[in-house]
Amino acid sequence: MKIALINENSQASKNKMIYEALKEVCDKKGFEVINFGMYNDEDKNSLTYVQVGILSAILLNSQAVDYVVTGCGTGQGAMLALNSFPNVICGHIVDPSDAYMFSQINDGNAIAIPFAKGFGWGAELNLKYIFEKLFEEESGKGYPKERAIPEQRNKKILDEVREITHKDILEILKELDRDLLKGAISGDKFKEYFFENSKNDEISSFLKSIIG
Repeated sequence: MKIALINENSQASKNKMIYEALKEVCDKKGFEVINFGMYNDEDKNSLTYVQVGILSAILLNSQAVDYVVTGCGTGQGAMLALNSFPNVICGHIVDPSDAYMFSQINDGNAIAIPFAKGFGWGAELNLKYIFEKLFEEESGKGYPKERAIPEQRNKKILDEVREITHKDILEILKELDRDLLKGAISGDKFKEYFFENSKNDEISSFLKSIIG
């Protein structure tokens, strides 16, 4: 599994700490972590949480990655931005039990963590435990176990509803403000990481026309 880490501008200084906690857990699972930044406060390509949503949707819909780990000060803005797009189900994760239940009940493909609110002493340990519970076992098995079948049925219903309520991602990208879109995909490592991993030629071709 390929997992993207993305930080928006207000929490860019924590990128290294988050990456190290995530990579420690993922290395044990044999998962690949791709760090799309922002890497620090001085990163020349500044991402808003809205642009994090755009970038996450591009990565997931193109199958360049399988999962996105992100957040913002409260985690709420990032969660809302990601959930604005098709084929993205993002949970707001505060602690390890959130992570486990989101994985098992909602079977999503992205999480948004509050990296400022409540992020104090021992925060790096909480991050590690969140990632451990998030990827502890195959997602979508249901929780509690005796409710596995109705939980899986509810997730299928949600997916069917979202197919109706969301437009195609390429159509959305073409309608977005060009400067907003270009800013979302102008990170130092985007070209290198995205184009070698994307499995969607149409999205790749369109984005090449945007950034050259």
